[in-house]
This record gives sequence, structure tokens and C-alpha cells, in this order.
Amino acid sequence: MSARKSERIMNLTICLLMARRFVERAQIRQAVEGYAGLSDAAFERTFERDKDELRSLGVPVETGSNSPLFPDEIGYRIRRTDFELPPLEFDAAETAALGLASTVWDSARLADSTVRAVAKLRAAGLEPDAARAAGLAPHVGAQEPAFEPLWQAVLSRTRVRFGYRGVRRTVQPWMLTYRTGAWYLLALDETRGEERRFKLSRIEDAPAPVGRPGAYDIPDVDLDALLASLEPSAFDTEALVAVRDGAAPELRRRSTPAGETPEQDAVPPGFTAYRVPYAAAGDVAGDLASYGPDVLVLGPPDVRDAVVAHLRAAAEAWS
Repeated sequence: MSARKSERIMNLTICLLMARRFVERAQIRQAVEGYAGLSDAAFERTFERDKDELRSLGVPVETGSNSPLFPDEIGYRIRRTDFELPPLEFDAAETAALGLASTVWDSARLADSTVRAVAKLRAAGLEPDAARAAGLAPHVGAQEPAFEPLWQAVLSRTRVRFGYRGVRRTVQPWMLTYRTGAWYLLALDETRGEERRFKLSRIEDAPAPVGRPGAYDIPDVDLDALLASLEPSAFDTEALVAVRDGAAPELRRRSTPAGETPEQDAVPPGFTAYRVPYAAAGDVAGDLASYGPDVLVLGPPDVRDAVVAHLRAAAEAWS
């Protein structure tokens, strides 16, 4: 579901939930952000889809009339007693899991949300204790300098401009997503007039806002499916690596054990061979190099050379 559609359905839910009486279509069209500017036919189609969407999600949208004399004047509402969930109760293990989940985000804007969530749990008399499961804690970082300005641009629907592979791009940010250990931006590239995905670590400077907020609409399409269609088609290429036993769990999860290989003699004791899919040697080199001595590249040669070049550049930068 796109961000624009989610926002519209949320506004519709609030409108129907807060109303004391049935809300007629004309009133809904006027009160709910997202319906303004639509033609009569477009409003009818959109409202019917939104109403069906709410019901499919289990939200009880009730139909009725405010006047027994004019039963044909149909309105809609959501009864609070039917909508609200009963008080939630968590056992010790579930509370620990919630506390553990709150540690996932370490530097992105969503960290604020986890702080508020934990505060609400504590206000309800629950003390999330994630310390006992600290060794299992996942980690989703957002260290790229471009993340924060792009996050704000997605929320405010503001065009941005940045350098990418030596070209200045003006884009309409649609969605940020985390895949295979890296952050990506799905956007409309106005410079080239097509949908594109951008790897945040490749953005060459800080994205600068262009124009005012709300300057464009995010398309009402399945953005996840669109993003998948833009994935590079060369991920069937694989690198053969040796991973130290017990190390690099994220890399092992997205790789497949190599089993017996002709390069088996090059796998040191205490290491296991894995096959890592990648699109281009330059894309995977930085990821493999980040594991240091825990990951050894056995092939192909272009990936091994790219990792060596990456490590040498890092060493020179620190020398």
C-alpha cells in the first residue's frame, strides 16, 4: 500500500471513528484529506475501494441513516466499542521480545518511535528487559549521510537533487528500503524520466531539497513490486568466499553453503565455503571487506581484486 493511500485510509478511519452520528458521503468527501480535487466518479470509486479495504482489515464500517424519515440518506461510522481492542497483556518472554525489538534502530529517525513505545510499555507497568537477549539483538543501521534528508523528503513529498555516479539527479523520493545489507531509495528520476532505485552509499553529496513540500504525489501502486522489478538482473552471479565459523551471520543468511568445491583446498581450517550472489564486483566488494579477516574471497578474480583495492584504499585513508 502506498504512503498516500495509507494516509487517506487512516484519515477516513479517524473521521468515521470520531463521529457521533452517521457521516454522509458529501461530508466525508469534504472532511477527509485525500478526496479533495477528485471528480465525482473518481471519488466514488476511491471511497468504495477504501471502504472495502477497511473491512478487509477487520475494521467494522457500519452503514445507516441519521433520520428515520429519510432512510435513503446513507451514512457511515465506526463504533468505538467494535473498533477498540481489549487491553493487551504480555508475559515475561513477550515483554523481553518487545524490549529487544526496541534496540534494532540505532541512528535513524525511527529510533524516536521505539523510545515512545518503550515509554508506553513502562507506563502500563511493564518493564521490557532486553539485556538477557542482548546477544541475539538484531541491528539495522542508517549511517549513510543521505538517509536523514531523504527520509524527510519522502515524508514531505519534496523533490531533492544530488550527485550519483557523476551525474546531477533531480528526483521525487517515494520510498526507502533496506535490502541485502544496504539502504536504497525508490524514486522518479526526473533527469531521465523513469523510475529508478538509488543505493544511498553511492550518493555523492547531501541531497538538497528542490521546491516546496507536497510538490508531487506518490503513485498509488505496489511500490514493493515496482522496486523488485528494478532489481538488477545479474544477481545470478556468485562469489565464492570462506567465512570463519560463527562469524558474519548476516552474510551467511543471504548466502548458500558451497559444499565440496574445486577450491576446497584454499578454505582454511575453521572456515566454511559459501556462495554469495551479487550484481557487480564493485557492489559486493565493500560489503565483503567490512568483515575483515572473517571473510576470505576465493573467487572470481575480479571480486577478489575489488576487495583488495577496497582494503588498500581504507588503509591509505587511515595512514
